[in-house]
Amino acid sequence: MPTATASTPSAAADPDVKSAGRGRGSGRGGARPLRALLPVSVALVLLALWELGCRLFSVPQYVLPMPSDIWRSLNDDSALLMDNAWPTVIESALGFAVGNAVAVLLAVVFVHYRPVERALMPVALFIRTIPIVAIAPVLVIMMGNGYAPKVAIGALISFFPTLVNMVRGLQAVDKQSLELLRVLSASPWEILFKVRIYASLPYLFSSLKIATGNCVIGAIVAEWIGSQQGLGYLIIQTTYNFNTPQLYAVMVIASAIAIVFYALVGTAERLIVRWEAKAP
Repeated sequence: MPTATASTPSAAADPDVKSAGRGRGSGRGGARPLRALLPVSVALVLLALWELGCRLFSVPQYVLPMPSDIWRSLNDDSALLMDNAWPTVIESALGFAVGNAVAVLLAVVFVHYRPVERALMPVALFIRTIPIVAIAPVLVIMMGNGYAPKVAIGALISFFPTLVNMVRGLQAVDKQSLELLRVLSASPWEILFKVRIYASLPYLFSSLKIATGNCVIGAIVAEWIGSQQGLGYLIIQTTYNFNTPQLYAVMVIASAIAIVFYALVGTAERLIVRWEAKAP
């Protein structure tokens, strides 16, 4: 009908709408380099102030090394740093995988069997409250000086945040979708894989981002207690030898490992979670 056509103009045919859309898209594209440039600029300014302050006030190297000293240590000791970084990477990755896998499986059990949640959640909370530096020696005594205690500590420190977030995510299901599946006589497993898993993914990835840093910390703390290799072992050695530039270089490598883990989780989230998550 002519009246209906006249009363509902098409946005696609309007050149002003098209140009406005292009303008918004180009604005977003132009803003991305600016967002990346800002933190880099701030970091460079802080490093320059750090270098300048150490030079002006003649700060001893063993108290606070200059960024140039740390960079020199990264170059000169690169072989030593890499040899000790790989064990920490392996321990962190295995601890991350084991801790989060157990947390996800236990969260599924908690959601479907509430008495199990009431029985085991206080136990998980109790374990979480024990300082990791107190648990580490016990696990080293039980498991030896190999990879096992480091992986276990990395798993423990990654476990609880993922468990709590995953339980909340599995329960954050749209009630109408849940009722519809129940009306259709869907089994609990069908509800889990068709609704609950999708609802829990934003919560899961939030906890995984937290775990990326925690697992590295757990592996390094475990290496302090009993190890002959790894970044934690190197931190102890450089501290005893007052080799402060190398100590800071080790911290840079540890931070880089955590940042790479975080970036990998963020990339996986962008590829898997393609919808807008509801605010909890």
